[in-house]
Amino acid sequence: MYTGLVHAHSGLRWLALVLLLAAVFVSISRWQGQKSFTDGNRKLYLFTLISVHLQLVLGLILYFISPKVNFDGLANRVIRFYTVEHITIMLLAITLITVGYSRSKRATSDTQKHRLVGIFYGIGLGLILVGIPWAFRGLGAGN
Repeated sequence: MYTGLVHAHSGLRWLALVLLLAAVFVSISRWQGQKSFTDGNRKLYLFTLISVHLQLVLGLILYFISPKVNFDGLANRVIRFYTVEHITIMLLAITLITVGYSRSKRATSDTQKHRLVGIFYGIGLGLILVGIPWAFRGLGAGN
């Protein structure tokens, strides 16, 4: 079960990243072009939100069953990354994405909706890119 969850969490990150990139690109281009807020935009932003929340659920399950999470071994940089840094960065990123989506729903103008999504999703994307255990970082992940 653990291996399957790790592969699902690792594989679905690509879907979340592609959706985040698309949402940020669309929102910023529509914000700068002062374009209208369409149902297609709303669906893209919603599917992006759902994908990062799915990653959150998988990540939380893994957090509680992973051998890489160990509060006794925080001197080891790999254990510290998975125990403290990864979850903190990702929770912050997902919180920002959720706040951006919620605030954009309450915004009155179309330009403001796109601006809020662009800013909050963009910051969330940046944090997620920093918090991913990329293979080149030497954190025991090569998926």
